[in-house]
Amino acid sequence: MAQADGAKRLSATEKYHLKHFVKELAGYRGRHTELVSVYVPSGYDLNAIINHLQEEQGTAGNIKSKQTKTNVQDALERMIQHLKGIGRTPQNGLAAFSGNVAEQEGRSDVRVWSLEPSIPLKQRLYRCDKEFILDPLQAMLADDSVYGLVVMDRRDAMIGLLKGKTIVPIRKTHSEVPGKMRAGGQSSVRFARLREGATKEHYKKIADHMKEEFLPMTELKGIIIGGPGTTINDFLNHDYITGDVKKKILGTKDLSYTGEFGLQELLEKSEDILAEEEVADEKKIMRKFFEHLAKDTGLVAYGKEQVRQAIQMGAADILLLSETLEDDAIAEFEEAAKPFGTSIRIISQETREGVQLREMGKVAAILRYPVAF
Repeated sequence: MAQADGAKRLSATEKYHLKHFVKELAGYRGRHTELVSVYVPSGYDLNAIINHLQEEQGTAGNIKSKQTKTNVQDALERMIQHLKGIGRTPQNGLAAFSGNVAEQEGRSDVRVWSLEPSIPLKQRLYRCDKEFILDPLQAMLADDSVYGLVVMDRRDAMIGLLKGKTIVPIRKTHSEVPGKMRAGGQSSVRFARLREGATKEHYKKIADHMKEEFLPMTELKGIIIGGPGTTINDFLNHDYITGDVKKKILGTKDLSYTGEFGLQELLEKSEDILAEEEVADEKKIMRKFFEHLAKDTGLVAYGKEQVRQAIQMGAADILLLSETLEDDAIAEFEEAAKPFGTSIRIISQETREGVQLREMGKVAAILRYPVAF
């Protein structure tokens, strides 16, 4: 399987188009091993690939089934001519596919597809099979970013994960710290000592849970902790957390809440820490849209008709398209926006802002200048 370059991650738009490319090819099946998949690594000589395919074309003459032989040779010929037209290997390599995809047996509908991925390919591959080999491209779609989230105060704590753009709560704990009002007859010193002891036990329990949950995760990129500033300082400045866990902590945020709402608040306040992650960028651009909308600045449009008008006027600066929008509509808006240098963002529905966009008509734009609709 081709391995993606760890230094480069797909943008939401790149991921959207790759996902649909893979989905289309995954829908085709050959009646025999007659669908051709070719992966050309970044920096590899394309002429060497073409020579190899010409050799395979000759070898295919030995296939016993006349129909299968014809289909394989035709697929290879279309592939060879396509690669000759490209001329040289693109910077990130090339994934190419060809085959007879006619629905009726005995008919010929030989097609060829190719794609320069946004992440460099590392593996050379040639295969004839009943289906196209898509594993290297699917590997690029896998969002393997995982972060640990901890929200806490002196009474409650919740541990969760940020997987891609989705928050997954995994453990909740509650302390036995007495309330501020002490029971009758207890001295203030003894009561304070009880509170201090219960707080320490609470912190130890959180630290144990963090160790149990986070240390086994090889894919964990880091941990972010949120809560009242004094609580976090007290927790981190003592030896509750083991060194292996502590070195995974990326930062802390001052929060007002715990529980699932606290996890959401922590994510929203951690844009600086998660600056390289799609979720932060996506939420930031959508918040900018909603801020303009709330202030009635005239710098936003939403709904298909308004956005079309804004694009035609050259006023659309950033086009926001929900991933739930129909494929044809996305292609239409992208094509319309090209002449005006409008940037395009595909917005997932895994965030609250993404859901709001979906409910507002799936299409919106941030404008370069105010427009009256």
